[in-house]
Amino acid sequence: MAIGFTFFAAVMMWWMGFFHAIEGLVAIFNDNVFVRAPNYIFRFDLTTWGWIHLILGIVVFFAAFGVMTGALWGRIVGIAMAVVSALANFAFVPYYPVWSLMLIAVNIIVIWALTVHGRDIAEG
Repeated sequence: MAIGFTFFAAVMMWWMGFFHAIEGLVAIFNDNVFVRAPNYIFRFDLTTWGWIHLILGIVVFFAAFGVMTGALWGRIVGIAMAVVSALANFAFVPYYPVWSLMLIAVNIIVIWALTVHGRDIAEG
C-alpha cells in the first residue's frame, strides 16, 4: 500500500513537470493567455515567469525518475522541487489562480507522500 503512495507521488511529479513546462512555453510564446496583475509584489514579465516554469517543470519531471527508482537523491530533489513548485505557484496565483491553487494542493500531497512513504519503494 505504501509503495502506491510513492508511485502516486512520482506520477504526479511527472504531470506537474509536464504542466509546468506547458505553462512556461505558453507564457514564453503567447503571454496574452494570462491575466495581467497590475499591483502585485511578485510582478515579473510573463516571459520571465515562463522561463521559471519551464526550467522548474524540466527539473521536476526528471526528479520523478529518481523517485521511481527509489533513490534517496530522487526523494530529496522531489521534496525540494515540490516546495519550490508550491512557492512558485503561490507567486503565480494572480496570473492563473485556479490552476496555481490546484498545483499547490498536488505539491502538498507529493511532499507528504515522499516524506512519509518515500523509502518504501526502495525496500519493495
